[in-house]
Amino acid sequence: MNSIDAWVWWLVVAAALGIPLVVTAMPEFGMFAVGAVAAAGTAGLGAGTVIQVLVFVVVSVALIAVVRPIANRHAAQRPQLATGVDALKGRQAVVLERVDGGADGRIKLAGEIWSARALDPDRAYEVGQEVDVVEIEGATAIVI
Repeated sequence: MNSIDAWVWWLVVAAALGIPLVVTAMPEFGMFAVGAVAAAGTAGLGAGTVIQVLVFVVVSVALIAVVRPIANRHAAQRPQLATGVDALKGRQAVVLERVDGGADGRIKLAGEIWSARALDPDRAYEVGQEVDVVEIEGATAIVI
C-alpha cells in the first residue's frame, strides 16, 4: 500500500482551509492556510510531525498577531480620495441668487447650479459672494 507523504497532507489541509476563506471572507482561514503550507515545506525537508505542527501553529499565530491588527487599522481609515457629495464639502462656491437661512438660494458649485441655504439662519449672502460648502443635505448645499 502506498502511503501519502506528510507534505501532501499539509497541502490538502491548506486547500481545505482556502474553501472557507473564499466562502466566508474571513482572512484568518487564509492565515491558517499559509501556516499549513509552511508545515508542508517543513515536512518536505524531512522534519518530524511535532516540528510540522509547531511550524503550523507558530506561523498561523504570527500571521494573525501581525496581519490582523494592520488589516483592522486599514479598514477603519477613511478613504484618502473623497467622492460624490463628500468631495464637495469644503469647496468654495459663488452665490447666483441670494442665500439665507430661510428660502433656498442658488450657488454655482463645481460647475453645477445647486440650491443652497445658509448654515446661520441670521446670515445672508448676496449675488457674487464666495461661500464655503460645509454640508450637503439632499440636493441642498449648506454654506457659510
